[in-house]
Amino acid sequence: MSYTTDPVADLLTRIRNANSANHDSLEISSSNLKVELVKILLSEGFIKSYEVISQVPQDKIKITLKYGPRREKVITNLVRISKPGLRRYCGKEKIPRVLRGLGIAILSTSQGVMTDREARKRGVGGELLCYVY
Repeated sequence: MSYTTDPVADLLTRIRNANSANHDSLEISSSNLKVELVKILLSEGFIKSYEVISQVPQDKIKITLKYGPRREKVITNLVRISKPGLRRYCGKEKIPRVLRGLGIAILSTSQGVMTDREARKRGVGGELLCYVY
């Protein structure tokens, strides 16, 4: 059993490593927050698909990575912003734009985990989890 103090950083690192090694898919232990992050990556077109595999003692998420027609990477970078030792929050008027809108920021808000665009639309701020581009 593996224990991590920062499950979001662990998820991002595993995706980053699998992506740079040109793997087609990866498996990671599941949690509600990780599933929400992966749903956003899917809806924004950064990954091909995911499925939650029920297992004992803990479910797993199987993530299928997405590449371009010549195996070029769709995800060029995943950056963890808020860390357990230094939480980073932003108000609704200070939500950053990633690469002038080409990338996304993922926030954990009172209304759930969402992209920067969705948070601006709903008028909520929250904890800046990561940037994806």
